[in-house]
Amino acid sequence: MNLQKDALAMFRAALQAADPVEAVRRYLKLDGEWLLAGRKRYRLSTFENIYVLGAGKASAAMAQAVESLLKGRIRQGFINTKYGHGLKLKRIAVHEAGHPVPDEKGVAGARRLVELARQAGKADLVIFLVSGGASALTPLPAAPITLAEKQATTKLLLECGANIHEMNALRKHLSLFKGGQLAREAAPAALITLMLSDVIGDSMDVIGSGPTVPDHSTFQTAWDILKKYGLTERVPASVRERLEAGLRGEIADTPKEGDAAFGKAQNLIVGSNRLAVDAAEAKARELGYKTLVISTFIEGETKDVARVHAAMAKEVRASGRPVKAPACIISGGETTVTIKGDGLGGRSQEFALAGAIEIAGMRDVLMLSGGTDGTDGPTDAAGAFADGSTVSKGLSKGLVAMEYLNRNDSYHYFEALGGLIKTGPTRTNVMDVRLVLVG
Repeated sequence: MNLQKDALAMFRAALQAADPVEAVRRYLKLDGEWLLAGRKRYRLSTFENIYVLGAGKASAAMAQAVESLLKGRIRQGFINTKYGHGLKLKRIAVHEAGHPVPDEKGVAGARRLVELARQAGKADLVIFLVSGGASALTPLPAAPITLAEKQATTKLLLECGANIHEMNALRKHLSLFKGGQLAREAAPAALITLMLSDVIGDSMDVIGSGPTVPDHSTFQTAWDILKKYGLTERVPASVRERLEAGLRGEIADTPKEGDAAFGKAQNLIVGSNRLAVDAAEAKARELGYKTLVISTFIEGETKDVARVHAAMAKEVRASGRPVKAPACIISGGETTVTIKGDGLGGRSQEFALAGAIEIAGMRDVLMLSGGTDGTDGPTDAAGAFADGSTVSKGLSKGLVAMEYLNRNDSYHYFEALGGLIKTGPTRTNVMDVRLVLVG
């Protein structure tokens, strides 16, 4: 068996299963004059206008699928996506902005999305497309918070290792867009939201910070997150003041279940990490491996998760448990990295580097982690892979793996060894896929 070749084939299968165009087509269909969205039917002749809005790394590709389906029926559309993730569309404008740190173009794009949502009337239909990255791509800070202050807050949360649930709960309460507030702007139009999930557990109010979904978090939730990470005195004063005003009831909270904003709203998850993991498992079986899917709910510190995965490889080699070799152990989800160094990398590359140290010297063992969006952290790599010889190969080039790990510099380590996985922007995002192969 060629573990490297096989692992890359499994990762490609996962990416194919997460294709945003196919995801939309599975849930949105035309039947004559009827639009079928999940189990609901909409008679197109009853709508005066159809608007297509969206945000996220996969939103342009999702919009392409909607445009090919509805063609000239679309009155107007606007998509906010990450730099380099745009596509040329005929009736839907595509706008690129900053991610993971929001920028002024993101603010302008979020304002435009709100303008079009407000433009829709009670006889109109709004189709909203959401995918990973939507939160950062739709910054619309609530006064008196500035974009720079929101950027600083985002940076603090990223550095502390906050997970996406925590990040988004805070974002909603610093925003005029998130946490069901876009649904409020679109009402009383009919609203269909199609979501490509990039969050553990597929919580709709967390995906893209839930712009069209009842919000389960509150100002108290947001404040408790700052307290958890010791940030109450480190965030900008305007952020602290807004949250404190919300706690005092001086600012209305985000719309909750039962709000009139959701009276004509339908929310559908069209793609998820589970589908990607299932596809990787099917490919592994096709290639002759015995498979075990641990979970698609994996989160936590990347280095710790890598050690657990490496320990499972050691157990397979030692006892044939929990699955006999040739084995493929698969997991999904999204880990976090607590940044302590000044290096370059992302959670998937750090997983591979931490794994390399744990499996050093083992024969016929390989660990791979890749982000389905094709961009791991602030790099041009989707992830990396390592085997039992990775550490020794690094030493032969004068590279000490543990030093690179301590500096959070996994990118430069694997760049020197040829272990980076580069797919380019995949225009999708359903979190990460991790593989442990024992030949």
